[in-house]
Amino acid sequence: MDATDRKILAELQRDASLSNTELAARVGLSPTPCWRRVKQLEAGGVLRRRVALLDGPALGLGTTVFVAIKTRHHTAEWLDAFARTVSSFEEVTEFYRLAGESDYLLKVVVPDIAAYDAFYKRLIAAIELSDVSSAFAMEEIKYTTELPLG
Repeated sequence: MDATDRKILAELQRDASLSNTELAARVGLSPTPCWRRVKQLEAGGVLRRRVALLDGPALGLGTTVFVAIKTRHHTAEWLDAFARTVSSFEEVTEFYRLAGESDYLLKVVVPDIAAYDAFYKRLIAAIELSDVSSAFAMEEIKYTTELPLG
């Protein structure tokens, strides 16, 4: 990956709706080589997909909860079942396995605290967990999907 590929990725991170012609102009290429580079980035798995970013509060999804989970289970079978279970909840927008005090971290987006409580009850009914701690975001100060490309 060279500097031109990084420019392409930076532009697409800012606005994935750019036409190939617009993108090519912004990165200093003609359309055909630009299109080829985008296709290579897609084929290589660097460019995973292009999406629209929605405004949660405008859609009635104004509550973000970070959920730290601890478990006594550390087998491959349990992890597979846990990953399938958590991934099936549409409220979970991010899901990480951690090193440190907690084993997993979820980012959950819901309309309100009552909706989070309903999510929580479904989660603990679906799979055995040792500890679930929730932290409610009071304010979103910085949010970006743009990765630092140097």
